[in-house]
Amino acid sequence: MTTPELIVTSLVFAPLLGATIAGLGGRFIPTRLSMIVTTGLLGLACLLAWTTFTQVAWGAWNHPFTVELAPFIDVGKFRSAWSVRVDTLSAVMLIVVTTVSFLVHVYSWAYMEEDPHKPRFFAYLSLFTFAMLALVTAADFMQLFFGWEGVGLASYLLIGFWYHKPTANAASIKAFVVNRVGDFGFALGIMTVFWSFGTIKFAEIFPLVASHAHLTWDFAGQSYHLLDLACALLFVGAMGKSAQFFLHTWLPDAMEGPTPVSALIHAATMVTAGVYMVCLLSPMFEYAPTAKGIVTLIGAVTALFAATVGLAQNDIKRVIAYSTCSQLGYMFFAAGVGAYQGGMFHLFTHAFFKALLFLGAGSVIMGMHHEQDMRKMGGLWKLMPVTYAVMLIGTLAITGVGSPIGEIGFAGFYSKDAIINAAYLAGLTNPVAGFAFVVGIFAAGLTSFYSWRLIFMTFHGTPKWAHADAHGHDDAHAAHGADDHVSHAQIETHSEPLEDDHGHGHDDHGHAHTPHESGWVALLPLVVLSVGAVFAGWAFHTLFVGEGREAFWRGAIFNLPSNHVLDTEGKLPPQVVWAPLAVTATGFVIAWFTYIRYEGFGARLAARKGPLWTFLYNKWFFDELYDATFVRAAKFLGDLFWKGGDQKLIDGLGPNGVSAVSYAVGKGTGRLQTGYVYHYAFVMLLGVAALLTYALYSF
Repeated sequence: MTTPELIVTSLVFAPLLGATIAGLGGRFIPTRLSMIVTTGLLGLACLLAWTTFTQVAWGAWNHPFTVELAPFIDVGKFRSAWSVRVDTLSAVMLIVVTTVSFLVHVYSWAYMEEDPHKPRFFAYLSLFTFAMLALVTAADFMQLFFGWEGVGLASYLLIGFWYHKPTANAASIKAFVVNRVGDFGFALGIMTVFWSFGTIKFAEIFPLVASHAHLTWDFAGQSYHLLDLACALLFVGAMGKSAQFFLHTWLPDAMEGPTPVSALIHAATMVTAGVYMVCLLSPMFEYAPTAKGIVTLIGAVTALFAATVGLAQNDIKRVIAYSTCSQLGYMFFAAGVGAYQGGMFHLFTHAFFKALLFLGAGSVIMGMHHEQDMRKMGGLWKLMPVTYAVMLIGTLAITGVGSPIGEIGFAGFYSKDAIINAAYLAGLTNPVAGFAFVVGIFAAGLTSFYSWRLIFMTFHGTPKWAHADAHGHDDAHAAHGADDHVSHAQIETHSEPLEDDHGHGHDDHGHAHTPHESGWVALLPLVVLSVGAVFAGWAFHTLFVGEGREAFWRGAIFNLPSNHVLDTEGKLPPQVVWAPLAVTATGFVIAWFTYIRYEGFGARLAARKGPLWTFLYNKWFFDELYDATFVRAAKFLGDLFWKGGDQKLIDGLGPNGVSAVSYAVGKGTGRLQTGYVYHYAFVMLLGVAALLTYALYSF
């Protein structure tokens, strides 16, 4: 095994080793040792990942290369091996996954300090990371599916980590079930690919795509383009994993897990798997125009939907969760219009500022003694200056603040504008891409509003926490007339609840705690992520989407010769160039007037509970719709098959029916055995009489 092969193999399996030691040995070794081992091995994986990225990106290693470790499945033509495949695309994902995961491990030392089950938690984090690394280094669809399901399993364990909370259990089951719906389509897509190409190995499929682009499937008198069908089915899996419209409902509920979990899921692992998969399969999607149109449409609708819902949420983590959903929509419609590099660039920059926002929100939650409702915060910037500063950086990054003159700005400025510009060029000939461009501009304004709304409600204005009385009620909250529809079951608690029944942080005498800044262990990862949120776009935009992209990607992402959506130089009118900054500034101004200049106006508006606010606050009523259709229908069918089919029909006619007949016959015949001799003599007499009668009439 060569040095590059040894490095990439070690970085993939280091988290698995840490998960094994902490998971199986956590009861026998000191808790701190479990934390040191898992965090240390993640640090090693992160170091090796950056080494791999630098060597691959600057051409020091010949790539792509694949390390086959062991056979996996070998049935006829269906062959798969445990492998580690490295090219520029997987190298980018390696640094994203390991960097964020390492910082989340470090951050968890502070956030989970009071939790008695830290070895189990750190084992789950490392297991999650290993599954994602197995996914992004897969050389075929089978290992990709293994990693795909591995992150699903780990997310189930992490979202429901505080299993004493019914809401956490429900959220973990919801995430698992919704993802199984998407995975059903994903599995059908893999079957379609194998049927079409006779192999599941990427290195064998991609060279054959052009020659198979004409293949169709005839069914029920209709002819279907086979590549479109395969790519559309594979995208259904991406919709579930990356929480796209229709299969998005699990993502906000995933906030029931600890905040480090939220950062890991949303920034670097599970939700980005779908984007990575679509970009990896760019050689197939480029020849599947209908599937690309579906990706574009779903991505654009998701970006719009999640941005609108984020306007009305009050839980600080849920606002950021819907922000993730919206940003994933940007990534997908970038891939849909053919700007795969732009989608990956936004995935890369998004990892830094989204992890920063989630961990910053966790710092606020710790400082507020595990309060998550933004309506009960305010005025925290003086008490939590470092957290405020990094959250401000994250907000400037996600809103894409930057100047088109000189092209200088925060990370999101480079990646989001690249996507919007590519959608504009594609929209000149493609109406669906044109729709995505309009949505991208509008959603950018909404992103600015709800992001600054979070900052203003949390760190500025009147300190709502200062008005909590001895009974834990928020007088300022009531005075503002904000709605009280938030379930306190949504408030995040640790294994040992730290709030009273009202979700406020109080001491034993019912007095409100003063918010405080987090310790340096929690703040250090935030500072590191802040550097990425500021400079990641500026440092990498030339390589990812600029003039150097061909040399950088080196075939890891495929574009047809007719695809020029990233060649925007001199092709964009001024209104397109300046539109993102204009709507971002507009969103900021509206948020400032609503929550600072006329403080309380937003709360009074919410208190009216108008139809639009109700529609957005209830997330377009998707949960209610799914409950009324799928959940209740499934329960009805379950009851029908259980009570009607199993109990009454099968058991009634089967074991219970036979048993009842046997019992009835036995009981009836048992009555003949009276025990009296004269009864038996009488029966014998009747028998003799019957025999004589038969004999007389027979002869």
